[in-house]
Amino acid sequence: MTLTILILEDEPEVRHALERDLQAFADRFNIEAAETFDEAWDVLEELIDSEDELALVLSDHRLPGRDGVDFLISISEDERVADAKKILVTGQAFLDDTVRAVNKAHLDYYVAKPWDGAQLCEVVRELLTDYVLESGVDPLHYMRDLDEERILDVWR
Repeated sequence: MTLTILILEDEPEVRHALERDLQAFADRFNIEAAETFDEAWDVLEELIDSEDELALVLSDHRLPGRDGVDFLISISEDERVADAKKILVTGQAFLDDTVRAVNKAHLDYYVAKPWDGAQLCEVVRELLTDYVLESGVDPLHYMRDLDEERILDVWR
């Protein structure tokens, strides 16, 4: 079983920037990318079929067709992936969209574009640590990418 990070972003240059910034996690986490709501669900279905786990989603808000907040809400409503941590990465969300993401999708974090790569990685590290601690996944394989102090506090 491998933990997966899913990036949902329709703009290629932004998607590649997110993938580049998260490259430090690629040795131990599977990083998948999708451009649309439907493509992201196809990735999730493959992930579920392979018995891997969705640990974290970074989703843009404005997408062709259904938007990223709808995607995050649909994840929250699907018991197979509902525990995944969720980040909205956008520069175009209005307040009502953000409130909907917080209230309906149980958003864990909001990142405004443009973002700081180091700060994004710290947020991802904290949310992945939360996921591992809450889900009962053995953290040993992922320890280099997690908050070791928090993991060790739980083990003590």
